[in-house]
Amino acid sequence: MIPMPLLKKQIEQHHYALIFATISGAHLYGFPSPDSDFDLRGVHVLPLKEVVGLKAGPETIEKSGVHDGIEIDLVTHEAKKFFGLLLKKNGYVLEQVLSPLVVHTTPEHDELKEIANRCITRHHAYHYLGFAETQWKLFEKNNPPRVKPLLYVYRVLLTGIHLMETGVVEANLVRLNETAKLLHLNDLIQRKIGGAEKERLTETDLGFHRGEYERLRNKLQEAHEASDLAEAPSGSAALHELLVKLRLSDFREPAATSPLY
Repeated sequence: MIPMPLLKKQIEQHHYALIFATISGAHLYGFPSPDSDFDLRGVHVLPLKEVVGLKAGPETIEKSGVHDGIEIDLVTHEAKKFFGLLLKKNGYVLEQVLSPLVVHTTPEHDELKEIANRCITRHHAYHYLGFAETQWKLFEKNNPPRVKPLLYVYRVLLTGIHLMETGVVEANLVRLNETAKLLHLNDLIQRKIGGAEKERLTETDLGFHRGEYERLRNKLQEAHEASDLAEAPSGSAALHELLVKLRLSDFREPAATSPLY
C-alpha cells in the first residue's frame, strides 16, 4: 500500500518547484518488503536568481527521514543536471522520469517524458551491464547470500534486455518476468516480499544463479549488438528549449515557504 498523502506532503514541503516526483526503488521494481523505505526521485527547478548570480543553488537535494513510521528517502536533481544525465547512457534517470508511480506531475513532466524517449540509445545496455556486475559482486560478498541483491541483478539484466529488444523502459520485475518466464524468479520475489527472515539462500543456490547471471549477461550483450535503437540521443535540442523555457518563465514559485533543507 502506497501512503500517497504522506508522500505528497514531503513533496509539498520541498523548497523548490518540482517538475515531477516519482517512486523508485523496490516499489517500482515490484518486490517491496513490509519494511521497505519509499524512494522518491524528481527534478527541481532553481529560480533565475540562483542560476545567473555568483551564488548558485543546489544541483542535488537529498533528504531522508521517518514519517509516521515510514522511512522516506527523497532525492531531486536540478533540471540542468538531470537533462544532462538524460543525454548520457544513464538508465537511472530514464526509469525515474518514466516511472508509472507518480507522486507529483506537471505539463512539463509530460513534455520531458516525450523527450526522454528520444534519448534512449542502444548504448544504454552498458549502464545495465555495469549495474548488474556491481550488484552481482554485492550478492557474492554477502554471507550467507541474500535474496535482495540477487533480485536487483535479475531486475537490471531483464530491464536492459527488454529495453534493447523493444525500446521501452520497464523496471518492474514481475512484468518483465511475464516475458522472461523464469520460474525461479517468482519464488525469489515472494521470499523478498515475505520479509528478511526468508531472504537467505544456501550455498547450493549460488551455482545455479551464477549460471543464470552469466546467461542473461550474454543475452543482454547479444541484444545490444542486434538492437536497432539509435546510436545517439536525438532529444538534445528539445531539452535545451525546455530548459530555456523553464528559466525564462521562472517556472513557478517554490512549493513551500519554510524549507526542510
